[in-house]
Amino acid sequence: MTHPLLDLAPLTAAHFASIERRVAALLGTEQDVVVMQGEALLPLEGCIRGGAHPGSTALNVVTGPYGQTFGNWLRDCGANVVDLEVPFHTAVSADQVAQALADHPEIDFVSLVHAEAATGNTNPVAEIGEVVRAHGALFMVDAVASVAAEPLLVDAWGVDLCVIGAQKAMGGPAGVSAVSVSERAWERIAANPDAPRSSYLSLLDWKHRWIDGGRTTLPHAPAQLEMLALEACVERIEAEGAEVVMARHASAAAATRAGSLALGGGLAPYVHEARDAAPVATTLRAPAGVDARELVAAALAVDPSLPLIAGGGALAKEMIRVNHYGVDATCGVVQSCLAALGAALAGHGGTVDLEAARRTAGESWA
Repeated sequence: MTHPLLDLAPLTAAHFASIERRVAALLGTEQDVVVMQGEALLPLEGCIRGGAHPGSTALNVVTGPYGQTFGNWLRDCGANVVDLEVPFHTAVSADQVAQALADHPEIDFVSLVHAEAATGNTNPVAEIGEVVRAHGALFMVDAVASVAAEPLLVDAWGVDLCVIGAQKAMGGPAGVSAVSVSERAWERIAANPDAPRSSYLSLLDWKHRWIDGGRTTLPHAPAQLEMLALEACVERIEAEGAEVVMARHASAAAATRAGSLALGGGLAPYVHEARDAAPVATTLRAPAGVDARELVAAALAVDPSLPLIAGGGALAKEMIRVNHYGVDATCGVVQSCLAALGAALAGHGGTVDLEAARRTAGESWA
């Protein structure tokens, strides 16, 4: 018997290219966009291994765990790495980046995460891009968590390599990603003898076999399900309107922050300033002496479908993440998360005001 998700007609090169064009429009770019058939770590590693090499110097901005991962890859490529680390409860500033570039004029590559869903902060890419462009370095941005949740203007901000994934604010699958590549970036990668070639990590393979050939012959068999899902979530964003989608995420973040403060019980926003908080996810600090993992487990016992998780790694005991992105960027989901966390806090002896949290979140959203 036939199955609609299994018995799919082959995805044509023209269809694949049309999806790339729609992603480019979402990113506000006229640069080449390549959709890659794998989770976003695939193009992220491909960008770093293509752009960095022995003798190059990279400024790696660390505002969360992904920045740490990029530093490891850069060092593995033989690059000299200057880590600009800021506390995870804040964001990096353009002034800090400018100072690092002034201190190390040899820097020719800058890597930055736009929004760190893991820590709940977001960085001012527009202002940082201006500084990096004036310096002349290649600028790589991880926009996996920020795309569709907040403005992302690749060309206007001078981003040379911008990687996105569909699994967060876009509301799509995790198995497909995309990267925009500027002409400067293509030149840099092509001139790097250590850049991946004849490899699944190779951006150059896509350029030579796909882009330069007029996008008529795909270098790999297309993953139909993931590509069709990516197309569907772009269509959904287009139908709702990108500005409306971003406003919905901003409202979710504001309502979660305000509601958690009204809830009480010792819960507090992890990111100190609202201006530094990412709209894709809100991180909360558990009360002193209370394990965040236990609170999340108790909250999920109320409703297992809620987008709540404890922080990762060293943050597991102290951080709670409310992942209000994609279809979960609604007032109802935010209020349900606050109610479940309130019940969990009360079970741990905290004094909470569930009605104040519900009312404040609703007023903030409105």
